[in-house]
Amino acid sequence: MVEPIGQEQRNEVLAVTEHYICQAEGIFERRFKRIPVLFDLRGRSAGMFKIKGRERIIRYNPWIFGKYYQENLHDTVAHEVAHYVIHEVFGRQARAHGEEWQSLMVCFGANPSATFDLDLSDIPQRRQATHPYRCHCQVHEVSTTRHNRIRRGRGRYHCRYCDGLLVYAPDECADTAAATAS
Repeated sequence: MVEPIGQEQRNEVLAVTEHYICQAEGIFERRFKRIPVLFDLRGRSAGMFKIKGRERIIRYNPWIFGKYYQENLHDTVAHEVAHYVIHEVFGRQARAHGEEWQSLMVCFGANPSATFDLDLSDIPQRRQATHPYRCHCQVHEVSTTRHNRIRRGRGRYHCRYCDGLLVYAPDECADTAAATAS
């Protein structure tokens, strides 16, 4: 099992975050507010820029950083700072990984791709419970999110093989136990 990064490496991540914000200030010739940086992200994402009301936050996954520290120190930190800066400069009309964001990533000297493809097998993952649904040809495991949409009448899902409508089948043999966050 991978260990999350410790305080010394977190301080280095904070310093690199500050470095990219300062670099963006030079590029756009304006100041950017310093926003909270948290190390509380879980799951398969290495980083996230989050807008919550009027608050802006950058979140990093300390376990993924623990496994791939150097890769994330450069690319993930630049990636999330670029999201923050582009949002501040262009607002919501700028696409998340659009040309403004890509251009800033190039200015940062970072890879302007939207995702990474690294082995996360030993990273703690959140797992969502599933619910059994049946079509004409098989039983499907539907996520709780989709299950709730169907129950509220806000979603209809079809099998990609037989195109049959998925119908809730609580009596089917399926793994419906709620998985917990690791």
